[in-house]
Amino acid sequence: MLTDSGARSMRIRLMIGGMAFLLAGIAAASTGEPSDSLALTLTLFLHQVLFVFWLGPDIGVYMWGTKLANSELSQAQRAAAGRIMRSIEIIPRACMSLMLTVGGVLSELMGITHPAWQMVGIWGLGPVWLTLTLLVHFKATSNPDDPLRKLDGLFRWLVVATVLGSVGFSLATGRLESVPWLTAKLLLFAAVVYFGIMMRRRLSPVQDAVVALEKGEGDSALDTEVQHSLSRARIFMFASWLALAAAAFLGVVQPGS
Repeated sequence: MLTDSGARSMRIRLMIGGMAFLLAGIAAASTGEPSDSLALTLTLFLHQVLFVFWLGPDIGVYMWGTKLANSELSQAQRAAAGRIMRSIEIIPRACMSLMLTVGGVLSELMGITHPAWQMVGIWGLGPVWLTLTLLVHFKATSNPDDPLRKLDGLFRWLVVATVLGSVGFSLATGRLESVPWLTAKLLLFAAVVYFGIMMRRRLSPVQDAVVALEKGEGDSALDTEVQHSLSRARIFMFASWLALAAAAFLGVVQPGS
C-alpha cells in the first residue's frame, strides 16, 4: 500500500505525465496542415490548464506556509503543514517549466511565426526544464550548496536572460509589432521567474525548520526564523500572482492586435 507521500508523488507524476502526453499530441497534430484547428485547440487547452495549476497550488503553498509559521499550533501540526507545502509546490514549478514551450507553440499556431532556431529552443526548453525541476524536487537536499539546486538556480537565470534577449531581438527586428501584448507577456514571464528565484532564496531556511519540527526540536528562535523567511518572501509571492493574472488578462484581451 502506498504511503501518503507516495500517493501524492504518484498523483503528481500522473498529472505531469498527462501534460507530457498532451504536449506530444500537440506536436503530432501540429505537423499537419496549418488550417487544422486540432493542434490549436489542444495547445490552448493545455495553456489554460498550466495557468490554473500554476496559480492555484502556488496560493495553496502560501496558505500552508502561514500554518507552518503559526506558533500557536503544535509542532506536529506545523510539521504536517510543511510536508504539505513540499508535496504541492512541485505542481506550480512543473507548470512554469512547461509554460514557455506551450506558449511558444501556441503563438506559432496562431500565426506568429518564429525563426527555426527559436522553435528548436522552444520545443527543447520544456522537457529539459521539467526534468531538472523533478530532479531537484525528488533528489536534491535542503543544502543551498547542493549541485542540483545550484544548477537549477543558474538555469532559471539563463531562462530570464534568454527571454529578455529574445524580446530584444524581436523588438529590434519589428517581428512582434503587431502583437505588443505578446511582448508584454514574455516580459511578465521573465519577471515571474525572477520573483521565484528571489522567493527560493528567502525560503531556504523553511525546509530545515520542517525537519526540526518533525523531530520535536522547535523553539522560539526557529519560529522567528520561519516567520522572518515567509515575511521576506511574501512580496515576491504577491508580485508573481499579479504578474500571472496580468499575463492571463493580456492573453484574453490581446490589446494592440
